[in-house]
Amino acid sequence: MQKQKDPKTFFVRTYGCQMNELDSEIMIGQLIKKGLTRVHTEEEGDILIYNTCSIRDLAERKVMGKLGVLGKDKSRLKIIGVTGCMAMAKKESLFKKVPHLDFVLGTNNISNLGAVLDEVIYTGKQKAVTDTSFEEDLDYLAAKRDNKYSAHVSIIRGCDKFCTYCVVPYTRGKEVSRPYNDIIEEVKQLVDQGYKEITLLGQNVNSYGKDQKGWNILFHDLLEKIDRTGICRVRFLTSHPVDITKDLMHAIRDLPSMCEFVHFPMQAGSDRILKKMHRIYTLDQYLEKVALLKEIVPNVALGTDMIVGFPTETDEEFEQTYTNMEKVNYATAFLYTYSPRKGTPAFRFRDDISDEIKNKRLQRLTLLHKAQTSEQRADMIGQTYEVLFEGRNEKGELKGRTRCWRKVIAPGGESLIGAIGNVKIDSFLNETLIGSLVN
Repeated sequence: MQKQKDPKTFFVRTYGCQMNELDSEIMIGQLIKKGLTRVHTEEEGDILIYNTCSIRDLAERKVMGKLGVLGKDKSRLKIIGVTGCMAMAKKESLFKKVPHLDFVLGTNNISNLGAVLDEVIYTGKQKAVTDTSFEEDLDYLAAKRDNKYSAHVSIIRGCDKFCTYCVVPYTRGKEVSRPYNDIIEEVKQLVDQGYKEITLLGQNVNSYGKDQKGWNILFHDLLEKIDRTGICRVRFLTSHPVDITKDLMHAIRDLPSMCEFVHFPMQAGSDRILKKMHRIYTLDQYLEKVALLKEIVPNVALGTDMIVGFPTETDEEFEQTYTNMEKVNYATAFLYTYSPRKGTPAFRFRDDISDEIKNKRLQRLTLLHKAQTSEQRADMIGQTYEVLFEGRNEKGELKGRTRCWRKVIAPGGESLIGAIGNVKIDSFLNETLIGSLVN
């Protein structure tokens, strides 16, 4: 099929996690540096890039459906590429399923985007680059961010934990920590540009520095260095409970920039299921760390991931998950039914829990979480919280988040956008707190 030989515009659509969002921001920056113009609809784009997720089957099906629709227009000259985790999982096989696809770029090869595009444009041939290991050579400073006040900052890529249900170790590779001096330099530049908040990203941020013994810098040490840059707020995603240390808990308590929110995923409330998932902790070990964190940081808010219907999960084991989720009382929760992912160890397990049972269990956890977070928000009424305002909602009200990641709206002037202010909570609607400004 004939393709565009002199592309001038590009469109990027992102699926999946915050790491994918940051990867898209880096790719957008690279393409703008090449002299291309970013557009926000597929119709306007000469180059279409789909930065994909492979964690769940639904995410893959959405992308494949979109690519299928694009292939129906036989007169189309657009250059089409797939990047991200699906690119790593499927590699060149995507060309067989999507013959009109022009390039496939893996998660470890974002820095090759310009060269791959040039080759596709000038040779007219399909190109796949999907290296299995990551070289720390990305130009993070080129990232083109839409949000002017809150930024994602990558500190580590890959994962060495090999949970049996997860494709990340196979699509992102082993853990590679980013040099701490590069991270500090990026954060300083963000502070100079007016950013108030950063979220440190990694498949397991708590493992930072463990692959680089010579640095003698672990995650809590990095947080201390970042705190000295003058950034107002620091968050981090995501964590593995095994690597949440007492030193990290003290850093959250003692460093002024650290937000009192920790994503602390339990995944399941049964020791047998946790072992089958290869989570490498017991429920008691998990709960002991949660109790210690709440003791050290009394106002901490916790987030979790939970998977229901994992192969062989019994009704009794689900009840353990329900009981322990109730006990911890999470502020945020990402709740899923198990879905087999090809290429993972769990794919070999018989998926023996029916969709009906999975969905009933998911509904029960969802109702529990909604009830608990509603109680939490009711308890916040009358209290005052620090809020970073990032813009306005459709009604023109200021919108932002507390240090503990709660959504807040309040009336206020234009000068408050991008600023941090105090808000007294008056009420709430669904997941959003409604308040008024306090001097």
